[in-house]
Amino acid sequence: MPAMIVRGHVLTPAGFVDGTVAIDGGRITAVEGRAISDDAARAGGLVVLPGFIDLHVHGGGGADTMDAGDAVATLARLHAAHGTTALLATTMTAPMSDIESALRALAPQCGRRAPGAARVLGVHLEGPYISAARLGAQPPFARPPSLEEILALHAIAPVKLITVAPEVAGNLALIPKLVAAGMRVQIGHSDASYEQAVQALDAGASSFTHLFNATGPWHHRAPGVVGAAFAHAQQAEIIPDLLHVHPGAIRAALRAVPGLFGVTDATAAAGMPDGDYRLGRQTVTKCLGGVRLADGTLAGSTLTMDQALRNLVEIGLSLREASVRLSGYPARYLGFTDRGRLAVGAMADLVVLDAATLQVTQVMVEGCSL
Repeated sequence: MPAMIVRGHVLTPAGFVDGTVAIDGGRITAVEGRAISDDAARAGGLVVLPGFIDLHVHGGGGADTMDAGDAVATLARLHAAHGTTALLATTMTAPMSDIESALRALAPQCGRRAPGAARVLGVHLEGPYISAARLGAQPPFARPPSLEEILALHAIAPVKLITVAPEVAGNLALIPKLVAAGMRVQIGHSDASYEQAVQALDAGASSFTHLFNATGPWHHRAPGVVGAAFAHAQQAEIIPDLLHVHPGAIRAALRAVPGLFGVTDATAAAGMPDGDYRLGRQTVTKCLGGVRLADGTLAGSTLTMDQALRNLVEIGLSLREASVRLSGYPARYLGFTDRGRLAVGAMADLVVLDAATLQVTQVMVEGCSL
């Protein structure tokens, strides 16, 4: 691909510069410019940020990961249009045959990027090894853990991240084995006590799935999963749609969890009009900016990462910090050193936004402008 230059207020690892990003062969070859403040970066023109990295995406553009076929390519295109340059396709709790079918369909997307789409880094296996008492919007197909079963899924498509409930019999002993197999383990959809969650962290779990959601409530005499996250976590997901979590709770989590990062938990309804959509085996309804089951339970979101950025800025984060929590921290958590940052040698994954409105004007994935 030809060399190119992107100009604007560029967010480098050291801060904003008014300058340029040079790109050749899909990677950044130079970042040059005059250092400016965050306020100056928002004063006008364009801001250039690292592309967003979403580690929890069920769907978008009418397609759901569990649909198989070309669903993952469809959702990856929708989210790329909103600045997401890399993502984990996320499964639902379901019969094993459904999960296997979904992974067989998405595996080729992990090897080659569909035109106009975000890079699919692998799979976030959200269930079925979760608590039947904390399904949230997951269908009732929770099951006991099986290392052989998980490794068989991993052989179909790379499982980068797996959500487990540590109180489910067998899960705690399984965590070190999953970590040894190269997976990140998150605590989620769990009714665990504080002590059980801490045991899971000691065993190798390293984060929490959509913090606050689908876990027991915080109580000062029974702090549970949320208390364990606040006391011990270095990383955790959070859904900054300002519907799943109150802004005050987001701010509390920001103080407690150094590497808190945003995810969308987006469903097929993202980028689509109000109406009914599929989420795994369930029908969900998009209305008034949210997605719910028939009983009113929140069922994923309609969030895109550009809106997540605007929401975080709205509740008081600087543009620089909001960006890092949607790109740099997720990349670091998965162990990628060449994504989530605009620096020489990194992948040319970037999103260009209008400085005043933070609306997307250009997206580049691995040096290809969408």
